[in-house]
Amino acid sequence: MAEIKEEFISVFREQIHRQGSEELLEWLEQKDFFTAPASTKYHCACEGGLAMHSLNVYRVLRERYFEEGDSEESFAICGLLHDVCKSQFYKVSTRNVKNEETGQWEKKPFYMIEDAFPYGHGEKSVYLIERFLRLKPAEAVAIRWHMGGFDEAARGGSFAISHAYEKYPLAVKLHLADLEATYLREQGTSQAR
Repeated sequence: MAEIKEEFISVFREQIHRQGSEELLEWLEQKDFFTAPASTKYHCACEGGLAMHSLNVYRVLRERYFEEGDSEESFAICGLLHDVCKSQFYKVSTRNVKNEETGQWEKKPFYMIEDAFPYGHGEKSVYLIERFLRLKPAEAVAIRWHMGGFDEAARGGSFAISHAYEKYPLAVKLHLADLEATYLREQGTSQAR
């Protein structure tokens, strides 16, 4: 876990130089960003999973989709910070699970959602980031729509996501990087299953 945090901070400081970036990093360190899971039981459902997932998305975004003319800083902001909304989002609780060997019921920890600020997913990340630094329109749109068809608005029939993807290639790239990191690179990263 320590090496993930160190790598995240290293990439953040090397690539993100916008006014307010150090304050944002300090805020992430004060919250549970570096210890939180990335999901309740799917990908990176483990201590430090959120930082692990964020680094994985950044790596995929940078390795597969960076083209001449793209901004290193924008890629780092989008990859590393797209899921800031998951900080202070999960809570560890326990449930009774039957031990198959002994037949006894045992308390097992699990992650549950406790959303103190129900503002949406991508839009909540944009809101939290912009408390510290200004996002460029392409960055804000990419982070807002990084969930693609899993986003509640898209599932509800909103066409805004289609317009966002047509206008901002970074939004498409971030969504694809998030999918690849989650479903291909992060298999077996959950301790909760």
